[in-house]
Amino acid sequence: MVVAPAEERGLGYNPYMRAPVDASKIRRLMQEIGRRSRGPGRVYLVGGASALLEGWRSSTVDVDLKLDPEPAGIFEAIGEIKNALDVNVELSSPDQFLPPLPSWRERSVFIERLGEVEFFHYDFRAQALAKLARGYDRDLDDVRAMLARELVSKDALSDGLEAMRPDLGRYPMLDAEAFENRVRSFLDDDA
Repeated sequence: MVVAPAEERGLGYNPYMRAPVDASKIRRLMQEIGRRSRGPGRVYLVGGASALLEGWRSSTVDVDLKLDPEPAGIFEAIGEIKNALDVNVELSSPDQFLPPLPSWRERSVFIERLGEVEFFHYDFRAQALAKLARGYDRDLDDVRAMLARELVSKDALSDGLEAMRPDLGRYPMLDAEAFENRVRSFLDDDA
């Protein structure tokens, strides 16, 4: 069955589609989370949010976050802030799709503290491996950018893959062999 576009069906604006996000919106989001949260915690930025703040992309469609530990009041704050700033916010991180790397917290890069909330880039090794697992052209470009900016190295990616290998079977949506081959091929042929 073919469905006509929303405009043709008289549905108009899709409230779930928001404007692209740029680095200034990420900064405003962080400031508001810091201001509105009612306790200490950590927010790890992932994917496009890291790309924007590190400067290799000019926009993204959403802001992926991991909360660990979760600041009190953050969900209420995010609910209000995402509408005020017209930003899609998703709780998504590499450890939902791949085994977590040892010491990912310690290897996450501190950005700043706003109020009682500390903001970090989620471990770039894990971000790069998650992007290689997905394998879209934009993901591969992101990994190349991470390597060019020395946010991660080929050796660190290889070591990360080895650290994950024993637990890859715990992620049934992941074709472990194809993932390993994609990473090895990228490390041998690219960047």
